Amino acid sequence: MFTGLIQGIGRVVEKRPAGGGMVFGLESGFELTDPEEGESIAVNGACLTARDIVGRRFLVDVSPESLSRTGLGRLDVGTRVNLERALRLSDRLGGHLVSGHVDALGTVEERRATGDFTLFTFSLDRSLTRYVIEKGSITINGVSLTVNSCQGNRFSVSIIPHTLVVTTLGELKTGDQVNIEVDIIGKYVEKLLSEQSVGQEQGSRINQAFLAEHGFLK
Repeated sequence: MFTGLIQGIGRVVEKRPAGGGMVFGLESGFELTDPEEGESIAVNGACLTARDIVGRRFLVDVSPESLSRTGLGRLDVGTRVNLERALRLSDRLGGHLVSGHVDALGTVEERRATGDFTLFTFSLDRSLTRYVIEKGSITINGVSLTVNSCQGNRFSVSIIPHTLVVTTLGELKTGDQVNIEVDIIGKYVEKLLSEQSVGQEQGSRINQAFLAEHGFLK
């Protein structure tokens, strides 16, 4: 799990196909203190397994599934990426709960300055719009953000100057594609409610006959 608070910017130093997927070599812009082989690191919001860690450099394997759902395959050597190491139970949860499982690609529809802030409008697949709510959380290229407004298949977020500096969001322009992860809590709520609805249609297993049979009613 992650928080969506980017720890630093890295860059791609190697890219090659491997076994139907790809292997990337990455260099972190910050010290990887106490690195562990096989630890999880979010790269532009996609949870990947770090291996062959040497200093600030490490390799990650990207599966065909991840390539199809994210924009990782479009990264070139030299491209800058947002990096976040996995959340520890002792850490502050300053953003929101982020799984690192990218749902789909979104597109930058508009970027405009509003005073010291930058307002981005993104579009995403309509199948995901039910998880996007005003003032709810969403993850863009690994960055935890608050939804300003949403209508149809579009939503907007307002980026503070600090975030533009410490992440790669400041490099985005109209037409760029981004990795999007919607709020995981919304997914669980939907799943629970849909199963409850099915249970009601089929008849609840806990009813008067059940209670009488098990001695709760006389």
